[in-house]
Amino acid sequence: MTPASDQNAALLARIGIDRIRAQETARRRRAFRRALPFLAPATLFVVVFLLLPVGYNVWLSFTRWQRFQGWDEFAGLANYFRLAGNPFFGRALANTAMWVGASIVFPIAIGLALAMFFRRMPGQEMFKTVIFLPRILAPTAVGVMWFYVYAPDGLLNRGLSLFTDEPVRIGWLFSEATITPAMIATFVWQTCGLVMVLLLLGLAAIPRDPLEAARIDGATPLQIFRHITLPLLAPTLVMVTILSVLAGFTVFDLIWVMGSSYPQQRTLSLAVFMYFEAFQKSGWAFGAAVAVVIGLVVLVVTWAQTVWQARVERRLR
Repeated sequence: MTPASDQNAALLARIGIDRIRAQETARRRRAFRRALPFLAPATLFVVVFLLLPVGYNVWLSFTRWQRFQGWDEFAGLANYFRLAGNPFFGRALANTAMWVGASIVFPIAIGLALAMFFRRMPGQEMFKTVIFLPRILAPTAVGVMWFYVYAPDGLLNRGLSLFTDEPVRIGWLFSEATITPAMIATFVWQTCGLVMVLLLLGLAAIPRDPLEAARIDGATPLQIFRHITLPLLAPTLVMVTILSVLAGFTVFDLIWVMGSSYPQQRTLSLAVFMYFEAFQKSGWAFGAAVAVVIGLVVLVVTWAQTVWQARVERRLR
């Protein structure tokens, strides 16, 4: 008796499976060749404006390049050793980690709360537009606006004076204890609207059948949110987390406008440190090394979150 595997092979041979595979491969190759002219402009744009500058920056970090004078000599890892011994680098790294943590926790928590609140609220479009409006403003404009809000005679202190017997004149951006929380609050004010919109889209994609079945079974709203809504919203939450991490690592405008030169460089971040070393002190090669470190950290964190997202999606299937 012929084994099943031999029977399958004979059957595939009779229907010409090899010929079908060859035709499919040839069809895909023709389709790829036809697509090349349409891919060429985008590919050229990516190579010229992304890959080449990134490659040149990496090469620059291994030299002693001076401002518009070319590189004097190949420096190897000297800039990276200098970076590791720089005391301000550790401060910038710690501050950036704090910004990343704040950009994950507060915008996502507030955005999720707003999304759940506005999901079925009458007239929600107007409120959602008002909350999302700060996102379309330039970060520099937001920084300047809130700089005057936090001023000693600004709107915040005037509002607090209504609840006290004496005028309040707190220098929110001039005190080491308050400057970073004040800037983080501004950052959350600008970004929580986008997070809310993304989470609303995720909530709209959740099927209604599991929710209705849970209500019929007598589940409370908290139980439905914890055991059904939150797990099904996990892929969207992972995506929002990745975007929040990238925003935390690359925040520059707000810090530079509101607190780049304030108390003891308490607000120094990696992005501000890179700009200061490259453009203020003309240490272009050293600034390039800082940029490479930022890029590597972002790549590692993004890769870890992508792996996490893939695992979450596999568990939900």
